[in-house]
Amino acid sequence: MERKTFLKTTGLLIAGGLMGKTRATERYLADEVMSNGSTIPATSDYLMMDLHVHRSNKQTIEDIVAKSEKTGIRFGVMQNIAPWGMKSDADLKAYIDELKPYPVYIGLQPMMPGWSKNFSPELIAQADYVAMDPQVVSNGNGYNETINVWEYASYIDDPETFMGRNMQHYMTILTGDDPINIFACPLFLPASIEREYHKLWTKKRLQQIIDAARARNIAIEINDLVRVPHEEFILMAKRAGLKFTFGSDTRDEKTGRLDYCKYIAQKCQLTQKDFYIPEREI
Repeated sequence: MERKTFLKTTGLLIAGGLMGKTRATERYLADEVMSNGSTIPATSDYLMMDLHVHRSNKQTIEDIVAKSEKTGIRFGVMQNIAPWGMKSDADLKAYIDELKPYPVYIGLQPMMPGWSKNFSPELIAQADYVAMDPQVVSNGNGYNETINVWEYASYIDDPETFMGRNMQHYMTILTGDDPINIFACPLFLPASIEREYHKLWTKKRLQQIIDAARARNIAIEINDLVRVPHEEFILMAKRAGLKFTFGSDTRDEKTGRLDYCKYIAQKCQLTQKDFYIPEREI
């Protein structure tokens, strides 16, 4: 079953030398007047990138490319490695071949640890990045139920017990053997315990996540859809030297809507050096 999205533009200013002379750096400079008469305000000093976008029956790859041309945002298109998504080398090769002709980054979004055993390392390496989130927690409550964090009705009988298992899941992802470049949607909690966010996400837990990510040079996604992580975590991660990415986590006309990302990046004074950028130029 595919994950549901249920929650809940564009500043681009980049110094001419960043990442060489690419299409975006040449065409989309601060306050440039575009063909439709709109402008790109000089509100940031980093490339506008949205690396968490999906295709769907509401949004084709052509739609994504057209939005990139219109807004100047560089997009990374992801597909799930999951029972409802890619399950084999044949699936992965078909996905990569489909996206190669387009000026987008190619991302993988596995759902469970151990995923890479089912795919050849050579094919995995053809993707531009792997972004994994921790939103499927096995035995997440006292009834040994699998908790899908995004589902509104996910039942948490004891918040501290859940957090213990949730942190184990985080560490399995961050310290495991599977390839990972971006830790997506960090700190998101089920709706039933979301009001306890600041109590449950203790500084000790935040530091444990940051230390694990730093050990493997894993970037942190700022997720616009569910507005995580918060300022304290971002500043802790920034001081530790971690990189960040923006993700709208969308699959329709809302792709590229990065209001929270831009707000919190400005508040935390993130600059170009604070961002992860895939190696391949598009």
